[in-house]
Amino acid sequence: MKVKKNDTVYIITGKDAGKTGKVLSADPDKNRVVVDGVNVQKKHYKARRQGEVSSIKQQSGPIDASNVMVVCPKCNKGVRVHYLVEGDAKHRVCAKCGANLDEAYAVSRSAKAAKGDDKAKKPARKTKKADDKKAKAE
Repeated sequence: MKVKKNDTVYIITGKDAGKTGKVLSADPDKNRVVVDGVNVQKKHYKARRQGEVSSIKQQSGPIDASNVMVVCPKCNKGVRVHYLVEGDAKHRVCAKCGANLDEAYAVSRSAKAAKGDDKAKKPARKTKKADDKKAKAE
């Protein structure tokens, strides 16, 4: 599936055709995406406890991934996605202008990696089981 979470997409067909929105979640197994403000459904909530109030809330429902196009940040249009392989890395690129569509992900991944490195430097905790095993070995 060529659409990922946090992509801005353009709806090409259906009752919400012409709208743009941010992808809230993507399910590659079912080939469905949930786009903010698209395919809005009403869900009825019943009060389960005393003091709670029943309500009707609106939520975005899933739509098929074939009904959306990724919006290129450079072209600002709905475009097809091509892949570019550079060494070991595979990037999504705009079919019209060749702009990298994964730049936002690269920044967030590097930030997460930096946080992960700090966690990796922490010493391991000692547990009672580890102490018991050492005592038995001696």
